[in-house]
Amino acid sequence: MLTSTVCAALSAAGLGIAALTAYRKKFLAATRIAAYSLIPVGLVMTGVIDWVTSVVFKPTVWAGFGLLALSAVLFMVSRGVERRRGIGGRRERKAARATAASGAVAPAASAPSLGAGRPAAGGKAPQAAESAPKDDFSDIEAILKKHGI
Repeated sequence: MLTSTVCAALSAAGLGIAALTAYRKKFLAATRIAAYSLIPVGLVMTGVIDWVTSVVFKPTVWAGFGLLALSAVLFMVSRGVERRRGIGGRRERKAARATAASGAVAPAASAPSLGAGRPAAGGKAPQAAESAPKDDFSDIEAILKKHGI
């Protein structure tokens, strides 16, 4: 009941300000002010205000919001612990660090693709025999040896 009275007073004040604005020949601004001032009365008439007040002043609703917040915090904590421990990915990260520290498995494996399609500055194409590895399967053998196969 009190909220309906407050909303009606807000609407009346807003319509009064809209009338003064229209008196000053600012009709576009007066129309916007009138539109905003009619919103509280519309909310009271549709029952939204009663629903909001019943939600705000019930302790069970606030307890529900508290439980939802607790649930969100627990989800974030569990994700943080999972990332910190590296569950499911700790070994892979250690292996990646070891590989990065030791260098590439076959550093010359991509050498033929670096300059094979472009001629050199002198007009001659680089010889593929110099940059190609002696054995085509040397990089595969290195990978297999690394994994113990």
